[in-house]
Amino acid sequence: MEKQEIYSPKGKVPFISKIAYGFGDVGCNFSWSFVVSFLMIFYTDVFGISMAAVATLMLVSRFWDAFNDPLIGSLSDRTKSRWGRYRPWLLFGAPITALVLVLCFWAHHDMSYMGKIVYMSVTYGLLVLGYTCVNLPYGTLCGAMTQNTDERAQINTSRSVAAMIAIGIINIITVPLVKYCGDGTLSSAQGFIWVAALYGLVFTLCHWFCFAKTKEVVEIPMSQKAYPIGEQLKAVAKNKPFLMAVVGQLLFGFILYGRNADLIYYFKYVEGNEDLFSFFSGVIVIPSIIGAALFPMVFRRTGNKGWAASVFSFLMGICMVVLYFFSPTHSPVMFYLFAALAQFFFSGFNTAIYAIIPDCVEYGEWKSGIRNDGFQYSFISLANKIGMALGTSLLALVMGWAGYEANMVQSDTVKEVIHHAFSTVPGVLWIITAGIMLFYRLSRKQYNQIVAELQSRKEA
Repeated sequence: MEKQEIYSPKGKVPFISKIAYGFGDVGCNFSWSFVVSFLMIFYTDVFGISMAAVATLMLVSRFWDAFNDPLIGSLSDRTKSRWGRYRPWLLFGAPITALVLVLCFWAHHDMSYMGKIVYMSVTYGLLVLGYTCVNLPYGTLCGAMTQNTDERAQINTSRSVAAMIAIGIINIITVPLVKYCGDGTLSSAQGFIWVAALYGLVFTLCHWFCFAKTKEVVEIPMSQKAYPIGEQLKAVAKNKPFLMAVVGQLLFGFILYGRNADLIYYFKYVEGNEDLFSFFSGVIVIPSIIGAALFPMVFRRTGNKGWAASVFSFLMGICMVVLYFFSPTHSPVMFYLFAALAQFFFSGFNTAIYAIIPDCVEYGEWKSGIRNDGFQYSFISLANKIGMALGTSLLALVMGWAGYEANMVQSDTVKEVIHHAFSTVPGVLWIITAGIMLFYRLSRKQYNQIVAELQSRKEA
């Protein structure tokens, strides 16, 4: 009886469950952030693939996502097990995805160039599918743990803080680890595969911990039937807060992942010292944690998660534009000050943009009578990946057009492209995002009224 009161849709989520949920995103980042920050430079500088081929892969793979994301979302909604709908995917999907991660970073130098293209395409496609099978149910799990909007804010704060710590650790240790495990350079094939194996293990263990210490308590209404995809799409189209969340994720993926892919190039070729990447990452860890933890306070002040995201996005954009005028070698104090501030505001935005998503599920159920957590989250995941594909492929195309050559001294044009991709371009785009997120209208007051009305319908 006591356990039933603790795990209730409107009650408090146990502290250990919040921590475990956060560890899930630690695992996600030991896979995906590693891929976003280092797979592109692995392809170009280690595996010997051209920028044009990498850009094409990133774009074409999104057609694959357009198929598998809604499919996995729908399948996870229909999963029935003693562990719930979403948690089993973490248990079984994590180790398989970890194996594919290792295969992605396995450089076959004896292959023909066309063989490398095929190998890259197949392994990356499998990695995207595996990651979807784990990350999509993981993201949906938050909405199944509670219907309390403040508890969801805390859960997503735990997720964001954990993610920021994980990203910081990955960015600090990856370059030294690759060099240590390989031949002492960032172009080491052996170094990358050993690091991928280590990160795959962390990915698996973190998701198993999340599986073990979380619980699903929000159920699909017993009266709800299995709706055809067409009806679910119509319901989603009527969900205005959800459509805003999709737009937010598209912009989020485009700006964040394009810049993240650029970071290692910036320090290696513009600043001439790839080891600065690790130092830079260490400087922004603490601001990341504080910024993520600040979100609940900003949410209480604004009463609207979208508006909270807008505040963080605007201030982050300003800091990134200013960052263009400073260098870690010539003006390190100002450079790292604005880098830390930008990351501080980014962490708050990251927490806010993910905290929006579960609330949209209740709104959709209230509006249409259909509750489809996984199906909705699949479009969040797809929008994020489309944004990532556009951001990284555009970066690769522009760098290729400017004349990028792997492991060579770059021209001033290439350096300028990399420099703007690090600062001014994402800065302006974050400011635009801030304006767009002001159109998110689902407030705390309105959400609580919706949940109360849904409960009345169930009791009736």
